[in-house]
Amino acid sequence: MFRSSASAARADVYVRITEEIIAAIEHGPGDWRAPWHHNGTSIARPSNLGSGKRYRGINTVALWVAAMNGGYADGLWGTYRQWAAVGAQVRKGERATTVVFWKQFESDGGDALEDDGSGRKRMFARAFSVFNVAQVDGFAPAPVATLPEADRHAHAEDFITNLGIATTFEGSEAYYRPSTDSVHMPPFDCFRDPASFYGVWLHETGHASGAKHRLDRDLSGRFGSASYAAEECCVEILSGLILADLGIAHHPRPDHAAYIASWLKVLKDDPRAIFTAASKAQQAADWMWIQQPQAQELAA
Repeated sequence: MFRSSASAARADVYVRITEEIIAAIEHGPGDWRAPWHHNGTSIARPSNLGSGKRYRGINTVALWVAAMNGGYADGLWGTYRQWAAVGAQVRKGERATTVVFWKQFESDGGDALEDDGSGRKRMFARAFSVFNVAQVDGFAPAPVATLPEADRHAHAEDFITNLGIATTFEGSEAYYRPSTDSVHMPPFDCFRDPASFYGVWLHETGHASGAKHRLDRDLSGRFGSASYAAEECCVEILSGLILADLGIAHHPRPDHAAYIASWLKVLKDDPRAIFTAASKAQQAADWMWIQQPQAQELAA
């Protein structure tokens, strides 16, 4: 009984969050938007009121969706109890957003749920309901300091350079070539603004993060295939995560519309697909941060 109820609860979380993401992308005829496109402000970096920590992976995507739909301007979220603990009150009628906390099954050794047969611990997803600061009364968020735009662009330049992925700036197309492990980009002047340039450069180095000698993702898919769409979705989420960290807007690429239909098909065919894409995107984001000098200094 416990096994079936746990599986049903987990499936419900997958379906609920996936349906919300699909609805956000399909918002309005001819106006397909992806929740990982943002303006680079604090709303793009959702954090928890109680812990002060940033949300990660699929939770970030789910909160991007809610912020997009609700028109929120701040990235602070908390449960009903967390808001009550600081003297704030969630307004009556406000709709909660689902986030997921992953935890290992615990047993006394006789529970078959503990191990999946491969020696790995079994995990289960527990859903929590959170509310944005814009949905409560009696709380004033602290102002968020923002670096000047020129400084943010300089940080983005350094961040991508520190990844150590060879880049050639020439021609009119942006792509990653696995055979030479190199990124190819149009020159800076070909882009409408710096945010677009860094967004595309980060997207292509995102593909490079999946090379066999790095994170070993499947990069063999051709355009139109499910594996190609899954990789593009992963890298788009990755770009959104890193650009949010850098305080830079993540604009849709000019070829964005060509990918939307394939993303939607993957999401509709498998409610777990967006969880997998977000998990791989978070893994790639973590890898990118580990390549930065400050991360290496902290490790030392």
